[in-house]
Amino acid sequence: MVIIDNGHGIETPGKRSPGDGAHREWRWCRAMAKRIAIMLGERGVQTHILVPEESDVPLRERCRRANALAGAHPGSILLSIHNNAAGNGSQWMQASGWSAFVAPNASAESKRLASLLTAEALAAGLGGNRATPPCGYWTASLAICRDTRCPAVLTENMFQDNRHDVALLASEEGQALIAQVHVNAVLKFINR
Repeated sequence: MVIIDNGHGIETPGKRSPGDGAHREWRWCRAMAKRIAIMLGERGVQTHILVPEESDVPLRERCRRANALAGAHPGSILLSIHNNAAGNGSQWMQASGWSAFVAPNASAESKRLASLLTAEALAAGLGGNRATPPCGYWTASLAICRDTRCPAVLTENMFQDNRHDVALLASEEGQALIAQVHVNAVLKFINR
């Protein structure tokens, strides 16, 4: 099973594009999670959306849900879908691109999944202007990866405070490309 965590909720402060706030991370991530789930389902992969609510479900509860699912479905993996930001949301920034994160206590399988995701993103031209570590992922003590008991990767899908990235996130082409990155990597992970 692929557990898809669609990070943040409608009331989470910030988490939007500068100015008019037209891009909202919570909305985009929920739509992307559904899109990935549908695409994986069409390929016979079982999925579960971790947060069907629009509200911001606390990390502790999200981890509890993920661990319950992983316990009931051995071999599960977790994808946490997000948008990145370089500033505090008050102005447009220059940082751009896609990245994957694992926890400091990440399993070899988490690292393998993160590397596959990054390889797909780079092949799709989503690298942006930030260097990707040679291993293919960043390490950070993020609760959704650190406190879950299955391979877990958090993806930062472009920057919500970069004009070019926001245009890509808003476009059908960009959304299809980002969803395909996740699907391709998951299928490679499952099929070794």
